[in-house]
Amino acid sequence: MGLPSRMLGADEYEVLHTRTHAKALVGPALALIGTGALVGAGTAIVPSDYRPYGQFVVLVLAAALAGWACVRPFLHWWTTTYSLTNRRLVMGTGVLKKVRVDLPLWRITDLSVERSLSDRVIGCGTLVARTAGEGSVSLRDVPEVQHVQRAVAEQLFGELHDAPHEGAVR
Repeated sequence: MGLPSRMLGADEYEVLHTRTHAKALVGPALALIGTGALVGAGTAIVPSDYRPYGQFVVLVLAAALAGWACVRPFLHWWTTTYSLTNRRLVMGTGVLKKVRVDLPLWRITDLSVERSLSDRVIGCGTLVARTAGEGSVSLRDVPEVQHVQRAVAEQLFGELHDAPHEGAVR
């Protein structure tokens, strides 16, 4: 599921589409397991005088905890996407409040990759695209970040290579 065709310009096509690395889901998965354990323990220790209402309260509290600790981070991961077209780099995020950052490729002056030791082990990193006047845009936790960097570089150099040279006759 990449960019919708209505968001692409004339003669624009999507080269690459990804979302942030699944490492963002490790914490929510552990929280879900912990929440399940708390539900089991909580419903078991509710005194018999307060059953079934006490158990219902435990379930409601666990559902609220699961929503905050599991569903919210999952939705953030699911909606954070990175797309590369032949003309721009697009970062989109948000469930209720959608935010999209479009960076035209021709404005990129420097492209670098930052990878910690843990990022190298699991195969992700941060792609930093710098522009001359506006600073930089960081795409965090990009899976196979070196592949993405190479794809962006190919689009940049491909456009530069195809551009007519000054004084060239076509």
